[in-house]
Amino acid sequence: MKFRILQPVVSILLSALFLGPAMAMAMEPVLVTINTNGPRSSIPTDFAGLSFETGRLHKDRATGAYFFDSSNAQLLTIFRNLGIKSLRIGGNTVDRGYVPSTDDIDALFRFAKAADVKVIYSLRLANGDAAQDASIARYVWGRYRPWLIDMAIGNEANSYNGLDPQATNAALFTAKWNRFASAVIAATPGVKLGGPDNGNGAFTWVSAFARAEQANTRVDCIFSHYEPGGTSRNKSAEQMIDEMLSPDCDDRRCESCYEKIGRTAESPGWSYRFTEANSHVATPLSRGGNHSFATALFALDFLHWWAAHGCAGVNFHTGFNGFNGGFYTETNGNYGMFPICYGIAAFSAGGRGAADSVTIQNPRHLNLTAYAVTDASNDIFVTIINKEHGRNAREASVRINAGGGLASVMYLKAPDNNVAATLGITLGGSAIDGNHPWQGRWERLVPKGADGCELEVDAPSAAIVKIQP
Repeated sequence: MKFRILQPVVSILLSALFLGPAMAMAMEPVLVTINTNGPRSSIPTDFAGLSFETGRLHKDRATGAYFFDSSNAQLLTIFRNLGIKSLRIGGNTVDRGYVPSTDDIDALFRFAKAADVKVIYSLRLANGDAAQDASIARYVWGRYRPWLIDMAIGNEANSYNGLDPQATNAALFTAKWNRFASAVIAATPGVKLGGPDNGNGAFTWVSAFARAEQANTRVDCIFSHYEPGGTSRNKSAEQMIDEMLSPDCDDRRCESCYEKIGRTAESPGWSYRFTEANSHVATPLSRGGNHSFATALFALDFLHWWAAHGCAGVNFHTGFNGFNGGFYTETNGNYGMFPICYGIAAFSAGGRGAADSVTIQNPRHLNLTAYAVTDASNDIFVTIINKEHGRNAREASVRINAGGGLASVMYLKAPDNNVAATLGITLGGSAIDGNHPWQGRWERLVPKGADGCELEVDAPSAAIVKIQP
């Protein structure tokens, strides 16, 4: 983590209003204190990202066009509208047959340059050829170094299930990974590598990899995958939504993951990144929930939680139409966006800078989180996520003591505050698409007294408050 000394402490008063069937309950205060004089965690500019399968680098057989290319105007607009700054290429297809050609790779980096994103590029491991990986790495690193974060080798070896007999456990995998890494390093001076890119919950593989690579100066980041909800098998939409928005997601699941992944990476001085993240692991029989508005609130909270814990970045693994798809194809051929993309855009609106430490006093125990980020201009962005949902969901009435600064807000909302909504989501009062620049607006908050402002945060929804000293 990087720390800086900041401006004075800012206190934020939040009050919760429980609306019963017959009358409004008395508001109870929730106090959020932002310690801008304390330690801060710098958020990398390429923190928020997406992850796609290597198979997406194929040229489309019907159209002869590439998905990732500077000619894909819709995709470029979406990346800009969402604030995406990192793109990871990998997934299961990196280990299963298809090896991108130099033309495929050139198209990818034409897109990266046009979109102003940095790339994590994965090489094949399972039944792969170390010399072939070295040749590809030399090509990619030699031509496109300014647009690279790191390179990776293989994907989720802990889930190969017999795909590669040379990588059936953590020790064998690490030994094979080192053989391939040695070939890549020898062919590519200065290359930076991340690993092990293990699947959800394979913490022992991370530990084994970290122990083996402590002396490897070319390894600079622990790559792992994380879906805090675990398997989605046989879970209803309601169960999945409850798991996404449960306080347990942050307080127990993410905290436990941090102790195993974050601490392991920080000990030798590495960074750590989730090259694949989502709310749940997709399974063939699972359904519902994964395309609901709950995913927007989950993604916004997940990004801020990990940014506040020194993570180097989060790449949501995605695609079109499937279980964890961020996008779908509309009848007119345009790209539509599922709600999770709105959560990423909301983070981009209020997550650029450095994360401040936050203390919350919440006597009524609202299912609510709050995060604060100070940007390079010393503007403070406070993100309030009201995850209350269901029959007894409570709104939050928020008072912010802003020290006399100008305050404005934008909201992340679903139609009729429907946590299961899949369409009609807005950020800053505007939808996001791939054909127009996003038109989201900041609304001025009317001052209340000499140094305060007030707002209400519906259940469920989120608000991003910008305070300009």
